[in-house]
Amino acid sequence: MSTAITFSRYGDPDVLTRAEVEMPEPGPGQVRVRVRAASVNPLDLKIRSGLMAGAFPVRFPVIPGLDAAGVVDAVGEGSDMAVGDQVLGATAGGSYGEYALLDHPVAKPAALSWEVAASLVTVGQTAFRVLGQLDVRAGQTLLVHGAGGSVGTVAVQLAAARGITVIGTVGEHDVERVTALGATAVRYGDGWTERVKTAAPQGVDVVLDASGSGVLAESVALAGDSARVITIADMTAAQHGVRFSAGSAEDGQPLPELVQLAATGKITLPVWRAYPLDQAATAHADIEARRNKGKVVLLP
Repeated sequence: MSTAITFSRYGDPDVLTRAEVEMPEPGPGQVRVRVRAASVNPLDLKIRSGLMAGAFPVRFPVIPGLDAAGVVDAVGEGSDMAVGDQVLGATAGGSYGEYALLDHPVAKPAALSWEVAASLVTVGQTAFRVLGQLDVRAGQTLLVHGAGGSVGTVAVQLAAARGITVIGTVGEHDVERVTALGATAVRYGDGWTERVKTAAPQGVDVVLDASGSGVLAESVALAGDSARVITIADMTAAQHGVRFSAGSAEDGQPLPELVQLAATGKITLPVWRAYPLDQAATAHADIEARRNKGKVVLLP
């Protein structure tokens, strides 16, 4: 047996409780890791609350968590990892626990902290995926809503490195940081469309909405075509003819490249706070209250 955080009904953060669970056993291609850090993603909160029940049906009790970093403890058939390897990757069956199963793990470079290693997986792969779906190229202008968030932070850096002009909507506290990442930072809120037009007199070619803050209609108008807008956060996407981008089996393909970019400092991902595993409910509550200014991780 091992310890994990679980929930047995949808609800507020207080449905998350510590429980004894069966030790997971790795299947073909998987490894079991002793978790050193588990990332907390906004999707975890939406699944826990029941908001995503239609898209992500669950079987109670649920161990939340999409990704983790840790030390290999057991190896499934066909895996090229070995016991004792330090790895990161997407989890099968949740990551909020002492142990987790990783699908297609990637070796963790020594230069990457456990916290950043766990944080990079979902947000990095999401940013990589949506830039590909937008087919944005050097010389074009990309507008990123929520550029100060974790997906936005990675997307800004990937796009800027590819020669793409990036405009990012942010809160006042993120203006300096997002500017340093290579974007022109524009404050969100009333009048944001005019501020974007001023920052990008050449116009906006494509838009990534990572904020879910009700900006799709204006974004379509700026881009000139709903096909040039993608959201990962606004469930009203279909009402605006906009694509909602969700994860796929191919998401893991860019992870080795993302890991190397992070390890060499070409991508930075701020970690706001690390909580003990038992404080998972507090971590969820802090994210829901928008207190965090970067990634949140759990340390078993």
